[in-house]
Amino acid sequence: MSETIAIVGAGICGMCTGLALAKRGHKVTLYERDSPPPAGDADQAFFDWNRLGAAQFRHPHAFLGLMCSLLEERYPDLVEDFYEAGARRVEFTDLLSSQQLSRYIPQAGDEKLWLLLCRRATMETVLRRYVVRLNNVEIVSNCSVEQVLAEKAHGAIRVRGIRISRDGVESDVPADVVIDASGRTSRFRHWFSGLGVAIPEEKDDAGIVYYTRHYKLAPGVKEPVRNSHSPSSGDIGYLKFGVFPGDNGHFAVILCVPVNEETLKQAIRDGDTFDRVCRHIPGLLPWLEPGKSIPTTDSFGIGDIHSVWRHYVVDGVPVAHNFFAVGDAALRTNPLYGRGCSTGIWHAHLLAGLLDEVTEPAERARRFDAITEAELRPIFKASLSEDQRGIRRALAVMDGDLLDRPDTFRKWFRLAFADALSAASKEDVRVLRGAMRTFNLLEKPGEFLNDWNIRLTVLRYMLRGRKRNTAQRRRRGPSRGEMLALIQQA
Repeated sequence: MSETIAIVGAGICGMCTGLALAKRGHKVTLYERDSPPPAGDADQAFFDWNRLGAAQFRHPHAFLGLMCSLLEERYPDLVEDFYEAGARRVEFTDLLSSQQLSRYIPQAGDEKLWLLLCRRATMETVLRRYVVRLNNVEIVSNCSVEQVLAEKAHGAIRVRGIRISRDGVESDVPADVVIDASGRTSRFRHWFSGLGVAIPEEKDDAGIVYYTRHYKLAPGVKEPVRNSHSPSSGDIGYLKFGVFPGDNGHFAVILCVPVNEETLKQAIRDGDTFDRVCRHIPGLLPWLEPGKSIPTTDSFGIGDIHSVWRHYVVDGVPVAHNFFAVGDAALRTNPLYGRGCSTGIWHAHLLAGLLDEVTEPAERARRFDAITEAELRPIFKASLSEDQRGIRRALAVMDGDLLDRPDTFRKWFRLAFADALSAASKEDVRVLRGAMRTFNLLEKPGEFLNDWNIRLTVLRYMLRGRKRNTAQRRRRGPSRGEMLALIQQA
């Protein structure tokens, strides 16, 4: 059954939702407050597009294996468009150390362990140009959504459309279904509250802030070779770092610090200090040595990083009919893990399939809530657990300790097992493959540990001691005291 569907937000999640629904024959209109991307190439999209509606627009992004495999299977021509725009494909074998590669035996499923890397501006531009070519999709830009049109009856809200403002003129837009893809700044929770219906929310602070700076390789300079001794991403205890290769010779570096590292946070807001800090981390030096690359932006940060889960069904009762929230509007995890785009497209396709199977509004809402819980809740919980571990580690480092000290044996075992798993994944291909299946969202978090061979391998690493395994997790770099001293010399 074809329905008229209004999607609020034409970011990556909104467009993927439109793509999934349009392919199934629905009439889809996306309402976006920002202007469309400029005509031209990827650099024009990155430097000239005034994209205020996406808080992370100029921070690094990646499509994980779940999203890449879905796109390759269902929209192969879209994947080709990404390649033509300069997007990078990174295979599982590209992530192996030389030691691991020498022992690597391909297995079925390894072909799904690949990443697509490019700047978000490139991602959005390519995706938007693809979506607008579909016959039954329209994107209305420079349009503000002012209100949800709905009536409250029997404790639930029946949504019937949205009110928009364009060029100073307001108008009502009727729709069979309204989908909120407006991300972390969604206003629907506020609008529903005004109608007397609360949307319960879980919210936990990730305890970090991260800063990004973009660069381009200097003319004639080749991208540094990956080096397992000084990898281009990792954790030095008080600071996490990473290089995100992009399209057309561009790349970004992120530095992630705990929110209470005030001196370090203040320092890396300055571009020159950001570079100086990076050049004292061996894994970043090959990218930022003088003459190797040229900064294309200043250093800029993003804070207010929380894990958020919003409940649209309470005690089995939907709070709204004919309304669904997808992606960050429904749930979000720490962007450091790069899961937002991939969980968003999966969420969108789950919804598209459900709308074809079920027509009764209340049952649709309950089923979508159940599917979201089953498919995305494990990812959310795993991300939240990693946030909490990161906070404890950061506090331990600030106190001058390599290890965070748990107060019960059960907590100690859980932490020691996680440290051993991290250490084993750097040497054992089977363990890394399992960890990468979790990372790429191709299976439930930790599902690979049901394999007793992998579990025994990790237990053997535990016998080496937590201190040794933790030290292997930490990458080469100056101590916290040395880095603070380096900053103060400026």
